[in-house]
Amino acid sequence: MIRKNLLFVLFVLLIHLVFAKNIHTLDLEKSLEIALEKSYKMKTLKENLLEAKHQLAVATNRFKTNINLDMTLPNYTETMRRFEDSLGVYYSPIQQSIYEADIRISQPLPTDGHFFLSSGIYTLQDFNKERNSAQLNTRLGFQQPIEAIYAYNEIKTSLREAKLYFELSNKQLDRAQLDLKYEVSNAFYSLVSCYESKKIAKQTMDYQQEAFTLAQNKFKAGVIAEVEALQMEVDLGVAQNNFDIAISNARSQEDIYKQILGIPLQDSIVINSDMSYKIIQVNIEEAIKRGLANRLEIREREINKSLSEINIRKTKVNGQITGSISGYYDFIGVGENDRGVAYSTLFSNTMQELQNRPGNKGVSLNISIPIWDWGVNRSRVEAAKARLRKAEYSINNEKVNVVRDIRKTVNNLKSSLKRLKLLEKNVIVAEKSFNISQERFANGDIDSQSLALNRNRLNNAYISKLEAFISYKLLIADLNRKTFYDYENDKPL
Repeated sequence: MIRKNLLFVLFVLLIHLVFAKNIHTLDLEKSLEIALEKSYKMKTLKENLLEAKHQLAVATNRFKTNINLDMTLPNYTETMRRFEDSLGVYYSPIQQSIYEADIRISQPLPTDGHFFLSSGIYTLQDFNKERNSAQLNTRLGFQQPIEAIYAYNEIKTSLREAKLYFELSNKQLDRAQLDLKYEVSNAFYSLVSCYESKKIAKQTMDYQQEAFTLAQNKFKAGVIAEVEALQMEVDLGVAQNNFDIAISNARSQEDIYKQILGIPLQDSIVINSDMSYKIIQVNIEEAIKRGLANRLEIREREINKSLSEINIRKTKVNGQITGSISGYYDFIGVGENDRGVAYSTLFSNTMQELQNRPGNKGVSLNISIPIWDWGVNRSRVEAAKARLRKAEYSINNEKVNVVRDIRKTVNNLKSSLKRLKLLEKNVIVAEKSFNISQERFANGDIDSQSLALNRNRLNNAYISKLEAFISYKLLIADLNRKTFYDYENDKPL
């Protein structure tokens, strides 16, 4: 029995752990911190930045010395090999084992060429001939593309492209953070709006309950007609239904907000909303200056222009003289002994021959001269120049878009602030008017329709003020992301 009770308690605890809810107390700043850390969009963009960072490291480290070691341990062959000479065709059994190792040290040059030093050892065991052979070699070499000196340097261009893409990824992340802040702010104030609408609906329902109770008492006393009492009952039902709808809307918006922040839907959230606001005065010329200096759209088009310039140089190379200069100096030693001879003797003989044998050397100049291609490459270059001109037009057009967009946002912000101040006064007037209407209805000076009209006017005043407040806060957030400047805290982002 005790065992069964213990199992039951453990089962209950397990269920509690599985379905337990975390409670998140959030304000706007805390919500932004969570979104920047957990949201899908930011995780993806951080991976993009990490990718660009590693690509930049690749391009940078291409200038550094690299070392490669290649080994074959072993390469064993046992087969029949076909031979052919003036006497005919015959086959001979082959049984060999090859061991090979080669180390290569390469130093890239800023001129797109490279120096290299390679050293290797090669051994062959021939089981049929009962012979072992070895070869040692060391080579110092140099190679230089000639077009890299006067036309197109691939290694420097790759580094520049990597820097541009890294800068672009950085700016995309910055812009995405500001966009996410705006998105979170929008969702936050939408949720606040739902909560405030629920409060307004609850307040209206309470008012209507009081009015309904008062109307019922008046009807029982014979002061008002039955139809007016029934109308109050209908109005109460409508108010209760509106309150239920407001609760449902708030729950739905909570789920949307949780998804944006990356919070599990089964968790609970508590919103701390500050309905105060700071009066923001924006110098429109300063805002435009900040936008032109920081907007990703402009820099992205400037980067595209730079990439177009690189593409022109890359395309021109196909119609120019190309080639390479190369040279080497190496030492080679070979040796061969019966299989019964020790490997140390074989390698000693091979090394001795490497020291006695004169070094090998060579140098070459390879040149490719395009003679006639029916203007194919010239057309490619002209097409690349056309893309460059389009990139320049795009930059200029985007600057106009930025100026126009910031002007519109600043003007809307000023209008929104004026509207918010006006609607605050409107709420005060509507509250006083509704309080007077309640007293007059209680005294019998007005009917239920007049009371309902004043109540609707008060509700509309609350909602209009709420909408104006949210519009003002979102316009500030929008201006922040468009200028990369925090106007509420007066600091750059």
